Amino acid sequence: MVEKIKILDREYEIIDTVEKMTVPDCFVLGANKIGSGHGEAKFYIGNDNDRIRDFWGSEGFKIKGFLLKTYLIKYLNDCKEEYMKPEQSYQQKEKMPILWNERLVEIENYTDIMYFNIKEQTQIIGPRVYVNSTDFAYKIIRKLALPNISYLAAMKLKDSDNNFIFYFKLFVDYFNEIENKKVIAEQIQKIEETASSETEKINLTRARIGQGKYRQDLLELCPICPITLVSDDRLLIASHIKPWAKSSNEEKVDPYNGFMFTPNIDWLFDKGFITFTDDKRMLISPWLSKITCSRLNIVPNKKYDLLPTEGREYYLDYHREEIYKS
Repeated sequence: MVEKIKILDREYEIIDTVEKMTVPDCFVLGANKIGSGHGEAKFYIGNDNDRIRDFWGSEGFKIKGFLLKTYLIKYLNDCKEEYMKPEQSYQQKEKMPILWNERLVEIENYTDIMYFNIKEQTQIIGPRVYVNSTDFAYKIIRKLALPNISYLAAMKLKDSDNNFIFYFKLFVDYFNEIENKKVIAEQIQKIEETASSETEKINLTRARIGQGKYRQDLLELCPICPITLVSDDRLLIASHIKPWAKSSNEEKVDPYNGFMFTPNIDWLFDKGFITFTDDKRMLISPWLSKITCSRLNIVPNKKYDLLPTEGREYYLDYHREEIYKS
């Protein structure tokens, strides 16, 4: 089945996706840097192999890529917590909150889509493949990316004229966690200070990690993983649909704001690589490669009749709009 994606009223065929290229400190510019030096413009995309060549092109390739303003803004909002309360020792750590505001204003003044050209750095000897560009949009990536917790993904598309073009997107991943740990600790501390009773405090904090009364109530409503059909509750995770950090106190402990999933499904759902429609069909992010979907044995639009969506429509709408990597 041919997968398609619509971008600014133009439809493209999705050829494949490179899911995660970590942004190192040596690549970023200015205040974002942790170490010394001014940063290197070349970017490592992987070791030379058949998959690299199938995706990017033969040796010496030159390609056209683009960024979307909408998702640069989303990226900046996703890493706002790191800008406001940095975990890493940036060169200008004290200026990070100011920089977040400045960069948001700057991005809002960009055009909706920004094109740039990239070429392989064939002068570099060895198995590692690097690319580089002098174009403005490429420099935007270097300016906005936070080392270690940012990664770049690329989607290979084909337009109606059979031309290939590459859609690049920045994501944030807090050392394989979804959120800044300092912020989580502050949220729990606030609950301990403001909860109206010891019972409320215990229920809210345990719900943060999918435990306590929240988990018990959810298990009663959803005693199996509706995707894998595993019913051993030792292997089930109580996953929030609308994230705990974004929920009201009532939503934090509402069992209808959750599903019981096995760990691999929970991780995909938590990270926004899958979501569900109200009629129980799985949507799979185009930012997962075809080979990953095949190995996970997940199929777009497959219906899961045991998925309890009834009463969860509000939360699922939030997940599709705010969490799902579309």
